[in-house]
Amino acid sequence: MIKCENVTKSFGDLNVIDDITVRIKKGEFVVLLGPSGCGKSTFLNIIAGFEHPTKGNIEVNGRAINKPGKDRGFVFQDYALFPWKTVMGNVMSGLDMRDKQKKRETAMHYIQKVGLEKFADTYPHELSGGMKQRVSIARALAYEPEILLMDEPFGALDAQTRKLMQQELLKILKDFNKTIVFVTHSVIEAVYLADRVLVFSNLPAKIIYEEDIHIEGERNYLNDDFLEYRKEILYYLDSQTGIRE
Repeated sequence: MIKCENVTKSFGDLNVIDDITVRIKKGEFVVLLGPSGCGKSTFLNIIAGFEHPTKGNIEVNGRAINKPGKDRGFVFQDYALFPWKTVMGNVMSGLDMRDKQKKRETAMHYIQKVGLEKFADTYPHELSGGMKQRVSIARALAYEPEILLMDEPFGALDAQTRKLMQQELLKILKDFNKTIVFVTHSVIEAVYLADRVLVFSNLPAKIIYEEDIHIEGERNYLNDDFLEYRKEILYYLDSQTGIRE
């Protein structure tokens, strides 16, 4: 699905990403974990086509990535909603259908999926942070991308809302066979959401550790498997990057 080979990114003399090679399978939920400012978002932007690697290649389904595309949806930390559009208007904005009724029906389908059907005619300034992020997710899903790229989407939320949104995200995505690449600096969030965690080093970013997450039964924050993975990753992060969560 996503193949990254020897990806390096520099901004002038600053080397941000150093020779990353990784493959992400179709339908896999991969979390990029590491300290703030370590290059995770830059790597995500390269997959999105917003940035180009200085060296190396990124392919999606065998096609080289050199610009954004409808096969990749993006969810930003700061929501990136149009303040003058309603929830319906924001979700419709990503659709290029000519039939306005079909466009509206499609947008409403995804608004319902994120539980905001009662707020379809509401403007962003009237919504909570968690509700705004649901709108962003609905908008990204509405044009049916194969891949969903999420750049610390819950980073601006308070702890309680953040935990609720983690739980809601898994419920929402259960109905869609999407490949997810998700950026966070929270070990708890990474272990709760991921099929696989890739740990980035401090600059220049390299993948210094990876862990497949296999948790028996429904995920929760007190599950023995969850606690063991969290402990293991935290120990490694503390020794390599100084992160203590």
